[in-house]
Amino acid sequence: MELTWHGHSTWYLEVGNTSLLIDPFFDNPHTEMEPADIDQPDYVLLTHGHADHIAHVGEFTDATVVAPVEVAAYVEAEMGADDTIGMNIGGTVECGDAYVTMHRADHTSGIDMGYEYELGNPAGYLVSDEQPGPDGTGTSFYHAGDTGLMSEMKDVIAPYLQPDAVALPMGDHFTMGIWQAAIAAEWLEAPHVFPMHYDTMPPLEADPQEFADAVAERAPDSEVHVLDDDGSFTLD
Repeated sequence: MELTWHGHSTWYLEVGNTSLLIDPFFDNPHTEMEPADIDQPDYVLLTHGHADHIAHVGEFTDATVVAPVEVAAYVEAEMGADDTIGMNIGGTVECGDAYVTMHRADHTSGIDMGYEYELGNPAGYLVSDEQPGPDGTGTSFYHAGDTGLMSEMKDVIAPYLQPDAVALPMGDHFTMGIWQAAIAAEWLEAPHVFPMHYDTMPPLEADPQEFADAVAERAPDSEVHVLDDDGSFTLD
């Protein structure tokens, strides 16, 4: 599984012969790429309806969009998404060579930040190369979405889905900050941890090295990878 971070919460995944783009938002300082520079993915996954997570979904019209049902309906009607799969918390859909499982995130979900439309529950995704189950087989990546610290990480995701890698927001203000994200890393018990959702705008200024130090203290068996802008990591 190849993981590439394009800043903020935007990730490009390659699972076997299937490519997936999560939360396409390229107006951030941690990418030098425009949507046109990205290889067209097979699937686009959207965690919720905020503009900094769905802004560029309309640039990927050849992809199938996977999202909470309300968000899927919105981007199909308003943003030119021709092919959508609406799903909900706890469900798993097969996307080519990948399995995509949706889990709750503790956040909000509204369009244009003015809350003209409420778009259901925000989410995170576990993307795996085998059908997920309590035995934790296969290789999996957990994108936590925009979230605060929640006990489901410890009680459900870690023991039953056993992610090999986790991407955690740690920029504070709109999501977890550094110390809560470090607790999330401890609870999730994943070998590989990636910070995201930081330094996009002034309220999100945060030092990823401070996060790495906090994780090293709370979860010494987890390794933090602070990716360079548009940097990649191969998850075996």
